Formats: sequence, C-alpha cells, structure tokens
Amino acid sequence: MKKNIAIILSGCGYLDGAEINESILTMLALEEANISYNIFSLNKNQHHVVNHQTGDEEEGVRNILVESARIARGNIQDIKDLEAEEFDGIIVIGGFGVAKNLSNFAILGEKYSIDNDIEKVLSQFKEQQKASAYMCISPVLLPKIYDKPRCTIGNDADTASIIESLGGQHIEVQSDQVCIDQKNKIITTPAYMLCGSILEARKGISKLVNEFKQML
Repeated sequence: MKKNIAIILSGCGYLDGAEINESILTMLALEEANISYNIFSLNKNQHHVVNHQTGDEEEGVRNILVESARIARGNIQDIKDLEAEEFDGIIVIGGFGVAKNLSNFAILGEKYSIDNDIEKVLSQFKEQQKASAYMCISPVLLPKIYDKPRCTIGNDADTASIIESLGGQHIEVQSDQVCIDQKNKIITTPAYMLCGSILEARKGISKLVNEFKQML
C-alpha cells in the first residue's frame, strides 16, 4: 500500500519562511520514492517580512499559510486539520521560518518555545511512534519533543551546543549525509545549513527520503 506522509512548511523563502529549494527537492524525492504527501502550515501571521533581494526587514504582514501555498501551488491545509493517525510519517522543511514562525528560536535561543499547534502535531507523531524527518535548522525543535534525540544540523557549533544543552545528542555530518535515531525514528540532514548548491542539497535530501522510506 502506498505510504502517505505530512509535510510542514513555515512560509515561503529561507529568510522568513520555508527554504524553497529544500521544499521542492523533498517533494521530488518523495514522488520518486512513490510516497504521497499532504502539505500543512500555520494559519497565522509570520514573525516579520524580509526582502530576499536585500536581506532587509520590511513593513507589512504576511500569513504563513498563504505564503506556504505559493510552494504548494495552493494545495495546502491548516496545521489544525492534521491528525497523525492519518499519516505514516512527517517531514519538517527548514528555513528561518522554523526559527521565527514555528518557534521563537531565532529570538530567544535556548529559551525558545514551539508554537502550540506545531508542538501538538509533532508530539502526536512521537507518541504514535511514527517516522519523522527534519532538515536544515528544523532539528532544533527535537529536544522539546523527544527525550534525548540524536540529530544533526551540520557543524554549526552554537546551534549544536543549544541542542545538547536541552538534552539532545548532536552528531556532526557532511552535507550529503544523514543522522539516524533508530530509537525515536528520526532522520535529519543539514541541507542548507551546510550546502552551497542545490545539487549538494539534493544529495542529502534524497538520502534522507530514502532512509525515511525504510522507517515508514
């Protein structure tokens, strides 16, 4: 029977939302692996708006769900409609939206908290012992959900230190590698925390999806 998984996006654009290349590469790898998926996001305003040409913050308000719909080509649902029992696993795409919209990690660092609706959903997948995959900066969420998760964000010492201070075990890997936590059924890869090109990102994300498929 064909597996079906949930994907969580945090907006559109790596500086204030989901990393677009990671999103597309993940969907491509899933389709190549014959895994179907549904895309979800938060229906609330994002933390702020960043001009992706200049990197400067701009005035204005944007909705995370509406922005994520750009990547999903409109085929997206509110995170409140996500029930873990309807899916075989979940993938959380990276991008600063994870640290600004799904959580406040970018603002509070080690003292961060996760959005209540996001935390509820991720905890459901943990409690039901279903496979979970995280990439880029999104593994920072794991210590708030799992007990002593084994994960990677690549080799950023400051972020790795925070993960470990919260009880996680950080494993340094290369951009085309993954870290597997068999006990908690978690797979992570650095993606654009390390990658310098879309080709590099594809290698790590393809490997993540292939390993993820074995856990489903």
